[in-house]
Amino acid sequence: MESWNQTSDDFILLGLLPPHPTGLLLLFLIILVFFLASVGNSAMIHLIRMDSRLHTPMYFLLSQLSLMDLMYISTTIPKMMFNFLSGQKGISFMGCGVQSFFFLTMACSEGLLLASMAYDRYLAICHPLHYPIRMSKRMCVKMIIGSWVLGSINSLAHTVYALHIPYCQSRAIDHFFCDVPAMLPLACMDTWVYEYMVFVSTSLFLLLPFLGITASYGRILFAVYHMRSKEGQKKAFTTCSTHLTVVTFYYAPFVYTYLRPRNLRSPTEDKVLAVFYTILTPMFNPIIYSLRNKEVLGAMKRVFRIFFAMKE
Repeated sequence: MESWNQTSDDFILLGLLPPHPTGLLLLFLIILVFFLASVGNSAMIHLIRMDSRLHTPMYFLLSQLSLMDLMYISTTIPKMMFNFLSGQKGISFMGCGVQSFFFLTMACSEGLLLASMAYDRYLAICHPLHYPIRMSKRMCVKMIIGSWVLGSINSLAHTVYALHIPYCQSRAIDHFFCDVPAMLPLACMDTWVYEYMVFVSTSLFLLLPFLGITASYGRILFAVYHMRSKEGQKKAFTTCSTHLTVVTFYYAPFVYTYLRPRNLRSPTEDKVLAVFYTILTPMFNPIIYSLRNKEVLGAMKRVFRIFFAMKE
């Protein structure tokens, strides 16, 4: 422990996994999840780019979700795997800031993008005649750019603040990545201002979008209930309920973690909850939003058919 309390600006990431065979087994599972998430999201980006039938607002938004998930999981997991396998725990001051910036950017941008996707489905099902006007490609591009820009600005503000906090004593962060709230106990100053910033940001970028998504899908399910076509009713109900389940799987741990007062939080609980939105959700998104979609499955067959024809 004494080796951690140095005057160096570097931080120590205590990690997620215990340093024994059980931890190694869990690491292999995480590597598998990382591989599946990387392949799934990369495949979705490629399919949507290659197949002209998927060049619609819904799939443009979906391709951005896949890109965000790909960057999301690449921001935290490789460093965690390297630290565990190498036996090192250090991360440089600047490296911690960069990791924090990209993590927060993806988290906030994805929260806004998921809300845009729910709005897209709401218009398509509840207002199909107005859909081409309200959800034009231009509007879709504005939503995508807005998600990235707002997420980046919010992330930059948090990261700059975190890098200017004076840290003292131990620089050991009890987490597997540079999560700013996990860094606050190391500060030599009262951080109530920043904790208030976290509350406001979480409300704007996570809680409000989640409430909006819930309202959108609730309205969709109400409209589906009055459909005459039983087949269409069943399809829409299955799609909406599945999407809402995944959205809840992403937002609930995030909101619960960041809206709690510091005295009610524990490092162990925060790390377990972080597994849901940093590791599992990027793997589930391409499966739920894509691989269960008949249009995407059809695009896979067409693209792979072209690929094998080129090989011949």
